Amino acid sequence: MVQGAVRVEPKCARLNGLAPDRPRKIIHVDMDAFYASVEQRDRPELRGKPVAVGGERERGVVAAASYEARKFGVRSAMPSVTARRKCPDLIFVKPRFDAYKEISLQVRAIFAEYTSIIEPLSLDEAYLDVTDNLKGLETATEIAQEIRRKIRCETGLTASAGVSYNKFLAKLASDHRKPDGLFVITPKMGAGFVENMPVGKFHGIGPATSAKMNRHGIYKGIDLRAQALPFLLKHFGMAGQHFYWIARGVDHRPVRADRVRKSIGVENTFPQDLFEFEAMREALRPMIDKIWRFCEGTGVRGRTVTLKVKFTDFELITRSRSLSDHVFDRRDVEHICLDLLALLFPLQKGVRLLGVSLSSLGQLPAGEARQLTLGL
Repeated sequence: MVQGAVRVEPKCARLNGLAPDRPRKIIHVDMDAFYASVEQRDRPELRGKPVAVGGERERGVVAAASYEARKFGVRSAMPSVTARRKCPDLIFVKPRFDAYKEISLQVRAIFAEYTSIIEPLSLDEAYLDVTDNLKGLETATEIAQEIRRKIRCETGLTASAGVSYNKFLAKLASDHRKPDGLFVITPKMGAGFVENMPVGKFHGIGPATSAKMNRHGIYKGIDLRAQALPFLLKHFGMAGQHFYWIARGVDHRPVRADRVRKSIGVENTFPQDLFEFEAMREALRPMIDKIWRFCEGTGVRGRTVTLKVKFTDFELITRSRSLSDHVFDRRDVEHICLDLLALLFPLQKGVRLLGVSLSSLGQLPAGEARQLTLGL
């Protein structure tokens, strides 16, 4: 059931020129279990069964899980051996990124019927600013309903949508009624909606940050809102300012059309310090898998690999290596990371955090396309 409606006012100045008393109208659209749903659509024998897209080998990682698999606790980025342990009847399917990209373009074309201000986050989700929409529809809620209906009609897949006055709340709203749901957070609802939500469910607050907040007695949005800005800046750096405002339902970030991403990075803080090279190698592998899934899903490649290391005393260092050409294979990313890591040994102290990033990103020209693997 849709809660309320966000109305679209007559046209006025866009984005940065937007009148301060006129809220933006933002929609976040997220395809439901996208990769797995495509496989179930195209292979009727998989429908209603627990499906994981990814590799089944010992070093394999789940790229996506159907909702049937999620009931057993199977999640994306989970090692395949763990997923199999949780769900013995799990069916593994090799990813078909060409098919996912084609459908993503279909969905993007539907978005473009309503607005030119589209910020894709990945193949399966995007923000849309419909403060002024191309069809003159009265509410953003109506637009979201039409988009979901068209996606189902044209692709045979379902999408969930969140409607609100900023990006942070629109994202929370789309998660609220998954799968195949629509939820609206109006300006009157924003602060109240956030206050009882666990901080671990806030987009942009990962497990490590959530755990750190818990150690400071911050478990829900209302706890975060109770913290003074200086306290948040002291303990969370510049991100503290963002946390201060989202706890109040405030997010001024505009939807950025055709945003060019310059880098992709993943990091992990460990519950216990690492000292051995082999333990760090194992910790880096799922991070590299995640980066490479992004590369495969978007068609971009990078030329600079950076290793980030934070030691037990919080000393932070980075080591990078740039190539003259794009990195074409996941194994190359791993080899460079391990070479950079090996240069740090022997260690004088433990490692509490490792991170990997790929930068100098660019879309591969059609003539440079190669047969690439996920390393799953």
